[in-house]
Amino acid sequence: MSLQSSYSDKILVVDDSPDNVFLIKTILEEEGYDVTTAENGPTALARVAESNFDLILLDVMMPGMDGYEVTKRIRENEDILFVPILLITAHDSPNVAHGLDLGADDFIRKPVTVDELLARVRSLVRLKHSIDERDEIDRQRQDFVSRLTHDLRTPLVAAERMMTLFLEGALGELSPSMAEAMTIMARSNSNLLSMVNTLLEVYRFEAGRKNLTFQPVDLSKLLTEVADELTPLAEAKKLVINTGKIDILDTSVVMGDRLELHRLFTNLVGNAIKFTDNGSVILRLTESIPGDKDITIEVADTGQGIPPEEQATLFERFRSGSHKRSGSGLGLYLSRRIVEAHQGTIQVSSELGKGSVFTVNLPVKQE
Repeated sequence: MSLQSSYSDKILVVDDSPDNVFLIKTILEEEGYDVTTAENGPTALARVAESNFDLILLDVMMPGMDGYEVTKRIRENEDILFVPILLITAHDSPNVAHGLDLGADDFIRKPVTVDELLARVRSLVRLKHSIDERDEIDRQRQDFVSRLTHDLRTPLVAAERMMTLFLEGALGELSPSMAEAMTIMARSNSNLLSMVNTLLEVYRFEAGRKNLTFQPVDLSKLLTEVADELTPLAEAKKLVINTGKIDILDTSVVMGDRLELHRLFTNLVGNAIKFTDNGSVILRLTESIPGDKDITIEVADTGQGIPPEEQATLFERFRSGSHKRSGSGLGLYLSRRIVEAHQGTIQVSSELGKGSVFTVNLPVKQE
């Protein structure tokens, strides 16, 4: 199903020659196109800022601001929706490749023939509609998942509260077998709610709807907080969270969204606990290089390790590992998105049978 509207396709014709503009405008209007004109580069940029077009026909050789410069400025402006650009060049123009490198989509040489002009116009307008259709489908998909995730959270949260009341005995005493069954149900519901929350955060990032609030964050305190919160989970597996490697540094403060950084390190430490059966989880916080402007955080474990073939794609979307406890493959992808939103990097090094080390580098707050 095409998402193309019934209105005429809008084309902007940019040329400093009135005769050329009149000729091209007449040809295109006879084919049913809605044509707007501009006599120079600055006027063209103003037209593009005011309205969306399905195609721009742009003369290269114009006084002042030439077609190359107009193309460059359009492609550099992130506020302008994608629009194909067809360059119109003279036969002796030597820099057609330059225009294509700057972001033009096609070119046609003067004097133009009617058949060639219309064929190239139709081709680029189809390109525009294809991209618009793809973007609309992607937007609808993201909106659907976002709405679905919101709708899923409501009954899951309600179920979690009811099961908590049952387990606390608020609704009557449970028999041992019922208490065991309710514990399993509560754990499964909690895992599903966590997965839904992660999915929602992923789509917020991908849809550009994630608003981060940057403020000074002391990583020493944040990591200690995360370790304290996850200690009961580690103790249940007879593991130790070693925070002795969290050095109290003068440069342990970064500019970041505290909630998202807390989510990041909770996920990394939680994964380390999940995939470690014996030994410990170690947190390290050090300057990567003396005098460097980055701070390095390492989350190390003594787990089974990650196969080399899985390490390359570990942070990609829906790429879960082969381990039987591997989840949806969204947690580490979300971690990567959070780190990148903070202008940092995240990497993993691992050896089978010896554990893994996840390394996060974040910019230190500048005074």
